[in-house]
This record gives sequence, structure tokens and C-alpha cells, in this order.
Amino acid sequence: MSDRLDGEKSETVAWRTPRWLRGPRPEAVPACVGTAGAVVGLLNLAAGVFPRFRHSRMHALAEVLPGAVSPLAAAASIVVGILLLLLAHGLKRRKRRAWGAAVALLPVGIAAQLVYRHSVFGAVLSLALLVFLVWHRREFAALPDPRSRWKALANLVVLGGVSFAIGMVIVSSHPHKTIGTPSLWDRAQHVLWGLFGFEGPIGYTHHVDYTVGYSLGALGLLTVATTAYLAFRPEHPAARLTEDDEQQLRALLERHGARDSLGYFALRRDKGVVFSPTGKAAVCYRVISGVMLASGDPIGDVEAWPGAIERFMEEARAHSWTPAVHGCSETGGQVWTRETGMDALELGDEAIVDVADFTLSGRAMRNVRQMVKRIERNGYTTQVRRVRDLEPEELEHVQKAADAWRDTDDERGFSMALGRIDAVKDGDAVIATAHLAPAEGEEPGPFGDLKALQYFVPWGPDGISLERMRRDRSADPGMNELLIVAALQTAPDLKIKQLSLNFAVFRSYLERGEKLGAGPVMRITRGTLLFLSRWYQIESLYKFNDKFRPRWEPRFVVFRTTRDIPRIGLATMQAEGYLELPRVLRRRKAAEPRPCVHTVQPVRAADAVGRAA
Repeated sequence: MSDRLDGEKSETVAWRTPRWLRGPRPEAVPACVGTAGAVVGLLNLAAGVFPRFRHSRMHALAEVLPGAVSPLAAAASIVVGILLLLLAHGLKRRKRRAWGAAVALLPVGIAAQLVYRHSVFGAVLSLALLVFLVWHRREFAALPDPRSRWKALANLVVLGGVSFAIGMVIVSSHPHKTIGTPSLWDRAQHVLWGLFGFEGPIGYTHHVDYTVGYSLGALGLLTVATTAYLAFRPEHPAARLTEDDEQQLRALLERHGARDSLGYFALRRDKGVVFSPTGKAAVCYRVISGVMLASGDPIGDVEAWPGAIERFMEEARAHSWTPAVHGCSETGGQVWTRETGMDALELGDEAIVDVADFTLSGRAMRNVRQMVKRIERNGYTTQVRRVRDLEPEELEHVQKAADAWRDTDDERGFSMALGRIDAVKDGDAVIATAHLAPAEGEEPGPFGDLKALQYFVPWGPDGISLERMRRDRSADPGMNELLIVAALQTAPDLKIKQLSLNFAVFRSYLERGEKLGAGPVMRITRGTLLFLSRWYQIESLYKFNDKFRPRWEPRFVVFRTTRDIPRIGLATMQAEGYLELPRVLRRRKAAEPRPCVHTVQPVRAADAVGRAA
């Protein structure tokens, strides 16, 4: 015992050494450089679009240069300006590849501004930025996305080929306004020069040359812009748990899983994981839109949490990700804020029902009691079993029903969704089903007498946590209440002492805002949440959970600075499936390992609860 404690304490002491984790690290240099890069990009873009407007010594020098130099400088200035605008975000994130590209582009931009627009101010500013980048080169060490370069190359080849084909159509679409009879090779040359912003060998009448030139230039810029986006976008690796990672996590959950009701959700296959140096604690996460988002508390021994948090923060810093924690407990929030210098904000409350205290009697449970009795009188029956006790055929039947009853195209869930029903890996999970035998002469439905289901994952040795709710839309209202009551009533037989229902986001604000004497700020906050509840079921989830008279455990979001809150909020909504990027901006998901037998994807329980309520 003493060796273990000494080892963990030494890990904690080692953790507290780095000063940058004690508070917000000054990142003024990358932020200023990113802003300056955007400004210089705009200047280069303006220099390419607008011709010179005054005579100067540079103008006199430019007049003796070959005639092709000026159009070349204009095109180069536009391309450099667009690329610098695309690189600005990467510079702010201290990306190494963005730094290298900016250092290579700035000399070209300086030359283009001097030759075409003769802008000494823009050239001096670009030169100052170049010197600044070189001087602070060590600040730009964030790792790039190793997959981006290949996708960027593929985009350049494919989209470049498409642009060339469209350009051939554009060049050949004005035969009566073309000067002479250009050959196929002439048209190909004209397209190639036009994609780079230069004038080709073909001449047009009636100002058609402007239309053709701008169209080809737009195609070229589109190819360059999308290629640059893929090359310099923030890293978004496809996190996957390896078999070894899963085994280590299961060992930690075996010893410490009772501490956090969200612990078992760390076994989602689309999460990454970092372990403490001793392997006695871990933090699971996903990276979404540059946010390294952890969920729940760290897994494992509390003594080893600082070591896992240190690894998490080092990984975030190495890739210049924004670190954040979604849905940690009060204890977890205290450790995160103490060890990292980050701040915490109450996110909502988790509804937990103690089985020993649950009863349907009393005035407070009147509505639930009446609803359950009415449904039972209509002939519904329930079964609550461990997943391992279901026959493979029945479990497959349940899986198909759950898939069919999902009313969204994409699955939702991150912090309280597991992503599968697996009798082998998750045999201790609990599944509750509602059944209704068809009336005499009535045809059974596609799933027989199965009308609703609920799935609970293990929470330590004597708890379960709600993962999903699904029901047949033709079933009577109240299926969710019926199954929760059935699970609570059967819990003693399964040696279950506590049941976690779900988050009620911003519950305390809703509760305090409706009390007598609530101040104007609280009333406005509550009104805003009620308005948002039309889309995100904030109030309905709170009211539904409150029916079962749970105890409320606060959950928190941990963030580095207030400026990060909007970005973290958007990343969380993406993770939970409430916000989707346009398809052209989405990243193709890496091929996932084939699921084990009898697996099914999750839907966030909050969705089903909100619909039922």
C-alpha cells in the first residue's frame, strides 16, 4: 500500500512542475501573427485586384520590365493573398506547416506588391511579418495532420482535372467571338494559363476575354483554396480505442468504475485515450473542430488523475488543440481546475434515483403511478434482464427494432452514449423491454409484440446508467415511464442500488428562474432556455427526470478561457449530433472496425425522453 501511494504521490508532484499548466499560457505571439497574416493577405489580395494608382520610383522601374511581368505579379499577389488568409488560422494555432507555407509565400507577395501596385507600405508590412515569423520560429511547433497532405494532393489532382475540363468547355463555348481558329493545343494552353491567372494565346471580341479570363481564374482559385484548406486545416484524427486500450480501461473500471456514472461510456470506440505514467488513470476524449473534448471524470484512481490530466494537456498543446471537459462531476472539476488553472461552469444536473428510496406511493408520484397503471391495464408487460441473458436471436430482434425506431438519419450522443449493444463485451448491461400481444385477428407488427426498449450500461458493481430509449410510435404514450419504473422495481433482484437517468442541462437555472422572487437576470435566463427548448428539449428533459424524484448531482464544463466557450459549445453540439457541418466541409470518417455480433449504434437518451415527454 505504501509503495502504491508513494508512486502516485510522486506522479502528482512531477505533474505540478510545468508552469504553463498553472494558468493560461501567454499566446500573444501566435495570435498577433495570425491577425497580421490575415491583414497582409488582404493587402496582397487588394494589390492584385486594384492596379497601381500613383506614379513613383517603383513605377518608373516597373515600366522597363517585360510586359508579362505585371499580369504575373497581379496573379501572384491574388494567390498569395488568398493563401495567407487561409493560413491565418493555422498561424494562430501555432501550426508548423502553416508557418513554413507563410515564410515561403511572403517573399512572393512582397515582390508582387512592389512590381504591380508599387505598394511600399504593403511590402514593408509583409517584410516585417516575415522577419517576425523567422525570429519566433520556435513558437510554431504544433503538429500537423499527417493525413491532410495526401488529401490535399488528391484534391489538387482531382479538382485540377475537373477545372481543366470545365475550362476547355468555357474556352470552346464562344466559337463566333474567337479571333482566328485556335487549335486544340492553343485552347489547352489558354486554359492552363487562365487557371493560373495569366492571359492565354487566344483572343476574343466583344469583351468575351474578360468573361473567359475571370471564369478560368475563379476555377484556379477554387482549386488552390480547397487544396490549401485541406493542407492546413486543424488536425482531426479518427480516434479509436485499440484492444489494449480497452482492456486497460476495463481494468480501471473494474476497480474504480463506481466513482462516476459516465465512466463506462469511455469504452466508446470513437474516443481516444491518454493514460497516466503509471497507467492507473486515463482521460478519454475526441477532437472536434480543433477542440480536444473530454467527457466525464478521468477513469481510475483519484491519486493518479493529475498524471492523466498532464498527458491530456501535453497532447493538446502539442497539436495546438483547445482543451475542454464536458460533464465532469464536482470532484472532477475541482481536480481539473486545480491542476491546470482552467475554469469551470455548471452545465446542468444528473438525475440519480436511489433504488432503496424509490416508491410509487405518495402524492408526488401520482402522475407516474396513474400512467403506469393505465398502460398495464391496456395489456402491456415488461421484462428487465441482463444483456447476457438474452438469446442471440432475441438480441438481434431488439437491435433491428432499435434501428427502425430511430427517427434521425444520424445517431446522436457522446458523453452518455456507448454506441453498441454487445452481449459479449457488455454482458452486465441491463435491457428493459415492453411487450403487447396482438389482439385476436390482428396482424403482429414487424417486431412482434416488442413495443419499446431501454438500455442501461453498468455503473460500478451496483449501479446502471441510462444509455438510450426507443419505442414504437404506434405504442401508447408513457412507454418510457413504464420501463423506468420496471427497471427500478426489478433492480433489487439484479443487485442494483442506484440508477442514473440523464443530464438535465441548466436545470438549476430553470428551477431558480420560476421561483417567487427570482431576479430579472434569472427570469431572462429561464425565458431564453424555454425558447431554446423548442429545439433542444431542455425543459422537457428536466421535467421528465423530475417525475421520479431523483437526487440531482451537478455536472460541469471545464474550459481554458472565456473566449473558448463558444467554440467548445459548437464542438459539443457537433459531438452530440445536434449540429452538422455542410457535407462539403465534413471529413470522411475513417473505416471503423467491424462491430462485434449484436451491436447497434446509439441515440442520445435525451432525444427519446424529450419526444416522450
